[in-house]
Amino acid sequence: MIRPAAPADVEELLGLVVDLATYEREPDAVTMSAPMLHAALFTDGAAHCEVAEAGGEVVGFALWYPTFSTWTGVPGIHLEDLYVRPEHRGGGHGRALLTRLAAICLERGWARLEWDVLTWNEPAIGFYRSLGALPQEEWRTFRLAGTALAALTAPGR
Repeated sequence: MIRPAAPADVEELLGLVVDLATYEREPDAVTMSAPMLHAALFTDGAAHCEVAEAGGEVVGFALWYPTFSTWTGVPGIHLEDLYVRPEHRGGGHGRALLTRLAAICLERGWARLEWDVLTWNEPAIGFYRSLGALPQEEWRTFRLAGTALAALTAPGR
């Protein structure tokens, strides 16, 4: 079953985010707190989240936010994180979460559903390809963060 995340899910979702960070070989990278996640999802509207349930337990999630394409002139979805607990993989939860996001795009007249994947994550890449998703290999993600982000705003820069 796929449903929108509820405030009562926040602690469970934060645990899944930590599990995802561990899987992605960055176990100490999560600095987000439960209040921060709650605010992003239910106060600020900065992000949205769908959860997958099995037997009344949250077993996966898809956290996303709207984007905008100047080429198409309409919004789309950027999937920030998709994660299903290892013991629940292969049960259709990941596909169901992506299907829900695709449906949101179509319901709203949005043009794209996009996400990033680590180049070494072959199981995920194979799964995405099986759905018909194509890599955008001519594009490379760039990021400013930490001191580089602050340095850009320094006077005289």
